Amino acid sequence: MDRDRTEGSMKTMKGRIKEGLGKALGDSKMEAEGKMDKAEGKVQNTIGGIKDTLRKEP
Repeated sequence: MDRDRTEGSMKTMKGRIKEGLGKALGDSKMEAEGKMDKAEGKVQNTIGGIKDTLRKEP
């Protein structure tokens, strides 16, 4: 598995936690940062998946 996939998954998880805390605390800035982290993590995870696919093809 590509390192980008692992890091992307971690960023997505971090973003979910941050977004949830922002909602719970009423902190819209933290919530927005969490959403951005989630989006960034999903993109990075996708890039890692593409790299994995390219490596597997002969």
